[in-house]
Amino acid sequence: MKRALVTGGSGAIGSAVCRALAVQGHHVIVHANSNAARAETLAAELRAQGHSAEAVSFDVTDTAACESALAALVEVGPIQILVNNAGIHDDGVFAGMNHAQWSRVVDVSLNGFFNVTQPLMLPMIRTRWGRIVNMSSVAAITGNRGQVNYSAAKGALQSATRALSLEVASRGVTVNAVAPGIIASEMTEGVFDKETIDRMVPVKRAGTADEVAALVAFLASDASAYITGQTISINGGMA
Repeated sequence: MKRALVTGGSGAIGSAVCRALAVQGHHVIVHANSNAARAETLAAELRAQGHSAEAVSFDVTDTAACESALAALVEVGPIQILVNNAGIHDDGVFAGMNHAQWSRVVDVSLNGFFNVTQPLMLPMIRTRWGRIVNMSSVAAITGNRGQVNYSAAKGALQSATRALSLEVASRGVTVNAVAPGIIASEMTEGVFDKETIDRMVPVKRAGTADEVAALVAFLASDASAYITGQTISINGGMA
């Protein structure tokens, strides 16, 4: 049984990813920061269904907190599947954006990637098998008004994905990114009406968290061993 850590595992996409990985037979570690109770509830739900799961809580932007929490997890055994899903929005037009908006979004998506991934690399490499999936966004590919900070953070994450994949490819570790488009969730509810979705998305609907999770689960499986360094869009055909 491989051990899988999903950061931001209490949100819509994160919880769907946790469920998909649990169904694959992995021990799932559901991470949260401000929603620790939701992570605990999800882990309990998975255990009640016969899966193996636990919840952890720490701030991915806090280097010391990450080091402490991850050291405790690795002491039990290496984490071979890592899904860097934690991320936040703090939107605003760039001309009016303050430094806190910029740094907060970059801190969670990009510095959080480093703070969580780097301590787990050597234990993962030693097993000669690993899967890292980084959650990007269509905003990193097409750009989006009011999201210069988010686009920058996710774009940098895609570049880091490519570079890291080259470093660890010969060790049996793959590193890929997934770039969702408009996905039905609490975060997008009320932001995109049907008319907007019909205009923006060729398939004329929002995606689902389960569809994103299915892609992540594939990239976390043995079947994806020859796919690495890629950013895979799941956006209903958005250009």
